[in-house]
Amino acid sequence: MNIDIKDIINEHILTANNLLDDSDLIKEICSLSLKTIQKGNTILLCGNGGSASDSIHISSELVGKFEKERKALPSISLSSNPSNLTAIANDFGFENIFSRQIEAIGKKGDLLIAISTSGNSKNIINAIDCAILRELNVVAFTGRDGGQINQMDCIKLKIPNDNVARIQEMHILIGHIISKYIEENI
Repeated sequence: MNIDIKDIINEHILTANNLLDDSDLIKEICSLSLKTIQKGNTILLCGNGGSASDSIHISSELVGKFEKERKALPSISLSSNPSNLTAIANDFGFENIFSRQIEAIGKKGDLLIAISTSGNSKNIINAIDCAILRELNVVAFTGRDGGQINQMDCIKLKIPNDNVARIQEMHILIGHIISKYIEENI
């Protein structure tokens, strides 16, 4: 089966162009991320599958560097420790793999960036609930119609596309924008 590479690239461009409508929201998320770091708090991220990889990628841009040399910034992906993930899943259920970690290390004023392309992942929903109870700030990156997360009391950035690959591409773009914003303003 042949694929039309131009169609894929054009869909990516169209989806990215649609993000321009959310420029103010993205700036708000960037500002919140910067304030979190400036106050000595931590940015926590989580996601499943490709979104887990995105959470690790974004966190590494903060702890390591994005485009220029600077001090390491406090960030951790809750998706990155297989021992924690499997122990918690085994003892408390897969739906609690992130919320249990937030209970352990999340502090008032930290920022949780929760990533779910569907907006319906139970472990992400539980993570958001736990973070809100512990007075963390919460930003959710979703796709499609935002799923159940769309009804939650947090900042939501929804990529209105049904194609998971395009949604994930925009999530990583937003992660890069956040990283650049922090680096330029820290």
